[in-house]
Amino acid sequence: MRRHRIGTSLYAGVLFVVLGAVAWASGQPFVFPSLGPSAFVLAFERDGDWNRSSRVVASHLIGGVAGLAAYTLLASGVSLTADPAAFSSGGLHLVASATLSLVATSWGMIATDTVHAPACATTLIVSLGLLSTPGEVAVIVLSIVVLVAFHQAVLSMVHRVVGTPPAGWVDG
Repeated sequence: MRRHRIGTSLYAGVLFVVLGAVAWASGQPFVFPSLGPSAFVLAFERDGDWNRSSRVVASHLIGGVAGLAAYTLLASGVSLTADPAAFSSGGLHLVASATLSLVATSWGMIATDTVHAPACATTLIVSLGLLSTPGEVAVIVLSIVVLVAFHQAVLSMVHRVVGTPPAGWVDG
């Protein structure tokens, strides 16, 4: 595992900086917490497996949709931007929304064979009212698509320049 330390860390940062630039230029939430783990997974497992990349996109899509459905159904108008009062109805609605979204996301990922754990964070971000409009969920999904597309483009470029990289790309 030690061999991946420097290259993986730098590459995850490169993947993330692209989204940071898009977020900064657009003023839209193209950077959110569950992207970090997804960038790390892509950077750590740099074999270019298209199935893994499509699984990342599909899982976050499932998480976004499940989170939006749960939030709309159970907690619309409430947000976890401040601690809810003990035993408040708003707090109960958020807990119910988060629970339903996590169950639905887990089921959806398993049913579609697109398991990618960071999507569980995405569903919570949405179901807790942090990014919970259809437009914000669209930005979430677009962010993941950009992340994966950039990753695939980098891998393709490396493949063209150096040929097939050795398994695991030994880092320093």
